[in-house]
Amino acid sequence: MGRRIAIVEDEAAIRENYSDAFARQGYAVSAYADRPSALAAFRERLPELAIIDIGLGNEPEGGFTLCAELRALSQRLPIIFLTARDSDFDVVSGLRLGADDYLTKDISLPHLLARVAALFRRVDVLAEAKPTEEQLARGPLQLDISRLSATWQGTPVALTLTEFWMVHTLARHPGHVKNRDQLMADAHLVVDDGTITSHIKRIRKKFNAVDPGFDQIESVYGAGYRWRA
Repeated sequence: MGRRIAIVEDEAAIRENYSDAFARQGYAVSAYADRPSALAAFRERLPELAIIDIGLGNEPEGGFTLCAELRALSQRLPIIFLTARDSDFDVVSGLRLGADDYLTKDISLPHLLARVAALFRRVDVLAEAKPTEEQLARGPLQLDISRLSATWQGTPVALTLTEFWMVHTLARHPGHVKNRDQLMADAHLVVDDGTITSHIKRIRKKFNAVDPGFDQIESVYGAGYRWRA
């Protein structure tokens, strides 16, 4: 049985089209037309990746609500928004809620399949980390790669899969500037510049909630980001 993907989409034709495409690639697909049925199923058993539309039936923001509910169930579950809504406000809102990627429905099917495969590769890379790399410590920062957990000054920081991988990428080489292309390559991620920026803002916000003085992630104008040495 292939990896389990959940698709939450209220338009039947689109739902069936994506379900069939992923099934042909060997994935085990579960499809839901609305937020309540999807959430009930997720509470019984989480998929390995969720693809969610924003407008779900009579809930114009149902996908946003479902994303937040999923994040309460799991910080590690890869989540992709796949929607017709392409405003900057919607993109930022989706990423702030903890989605790993935000795609619009004009994306080609091969590109969508590639983005899903990239997310699964990141899961696999983390799971297959060598024992010598299972722990990464940078001052108050502690990363446990085998458990995908992060702490700052001994306090847990709830990072999504994407956020964890980006922090790991930056913290491995303090002082080294990582441009957006390098961050994407190291994190097995294919997104636009705005998405990288939104993830960085969300990461900072989570660390600031633990430590208001947190300033370890530095923006280097025109170059990228670095973890302060």
